[in-house]
Amino acid sequence: MTITSRIRPALNKLPVKMVPATVAVAIAVVLSGCSYDEIARKEPNFDLIEPSQRHPIMVSQQPTRLSVNVPRGSSGLSPKERADILDFAQHFHASDAGDSRLVILAPSGSGNEIAAMQAVQQIRAMLADYGFSDSLISVEAYQADKRAEAPVKVSYMRYVAEGPECGHWTENVAYTPNNLPMPNLGCASQKNLAAMIANPADLIAPRTMTPHSGERRDVVWDKYQKGDTTDSRKSQDATVTTQGN
Repeated sequence: MTITSRIRPALNKLPVKMVPATVAVAIAVVLSGCSYDEIARKEPNFDLIEPSQRHPIMVSQQPTRLSVNVPRGSSGLSPKERADILDFAQHFHASDAGDSRLVILAPSGSGNEIAAMQAVQQIRAMLADYGFSDSLISVEAYQADKRAEAPVKVSYMRYVAEGPECGHWTENVAYTPNNLPMPNLGCASQKNLAAMIANPADLIAPRTMTPHSGERRDVVWDKYQKGDTTDSRKSQDATVTTQGN
């Protein structure tokens, strides 16, 4: 719609002498409105109203490592080393986002190479008993440069959340002619969320689903085949009865 078409109906009702002045005023008002819209759209963060958009949380992957010292001639892992590996595996499960693996690095060319390989086999057996599938475990070798003793390294990639930098108070909060959000609005909430979240991988994608309960499924399926009701039985205390007046 052009400017003249928008103001023509109003001009037809005015005296002829008032038409030039009225046209000038109307055009100025319309152009000022257009100018304000253009300025507002060019303001930084004009469309970023949500704090998650104005102050995003950066999520990146960082390695987490565990070194297991295996002396030359040893026959296996010590009880403390077994406990450390199980604790390390629990942390891996807690931070799993479905796209990471547990990597076991065995030394190659070291004086304790035979003992280290025995330790690697024990670690794999422990992880298998803990519920790790072969697809979640990767065994690789690294050059130990003929060291007398080199550790067995266990590692995985975990997600780390980094909050935004706050404290942007360069604008006067008492003067907002464009009614735009302040630069620091919502930054503290985003920074606190990044510091408190238990698993930063939840900010990227949902966690992998755990296996369903096969025992309960077998019970319900058995009832269904017999024609019984598949709902759980309720005790008398869980039922509510009402009586009319």
